[in-house]
Amino acid sequence: MWPGETVVCIGGGPSLTQEDVDSCRGKARTIVINNAYQLAPWADVLYAADWTWWRRSGAIAFQGLKFSVSPMRHEYVGVVTVLQQATNVALSNDPNKLALGKPGGSNSGYQAINLAVHLGATRIVLLGYDMQLGPKGETHWHGNHVHTSMRPPLASFRQTFPLLVKPLRDLGVSIVNCSRRTALTCFPTQSLSEALCIPSPRVA
Repeated sequence: MWPGETVVCIGGGPSLTQEDVDSCRGKARTIVINNAYQLAPWADVLYAADWTWWRRSGAIAFQGLKFSVSPMRHEYVGVVTVLQQATNVALSNDPNKLALGKPGGSNSGYQAINLAVHLGATRIVLLGYDMQLGPKGETHWHGNHVHTSMRPPLASFRQTFPLLVKPLRDLGVSIVNCSRRTALTCFPTQSLSEALCIPSPRVA
């Protein structure tokens, strides 16, 4: 769908801001992950792995394309595109499958990168990929999930993303992490304004 384009994957890290999300609008294709659709209802694609999240979130009303790797209940069939789960690969080249990452480190942010590749991205910008708690112990930009007291296994997540470095390079896909705060060190970092060539505001 988006051959050769830049795709911004917007995760749920606590450093994510409305300002940064708004800066992406019209500058690149966008994939929002889980609750990030609330900050970018205009995004092109919404990805969420867990069908129980779709039931709780009300995101079924999102107007863009919707993807998951979790079998959908009958009321979501045809509304959410379900891709198969690829095993034993870091990055799936089968457009009907997404690699989940290694056991214990599987997360939607990882899977969304694979989805961006399937959609044609040759450049991927990460936003809200903190992979660490916020300064006050926050797990997400919207606070902690109310349906669970469990914190995400961030250390396991961080160990999974390096698996993507070589497969992305082999495909000629560049990736840059523009999250305001991040513990993810396997990808180069850059400011969002530089990555998307956003002009600085004029000073009177």
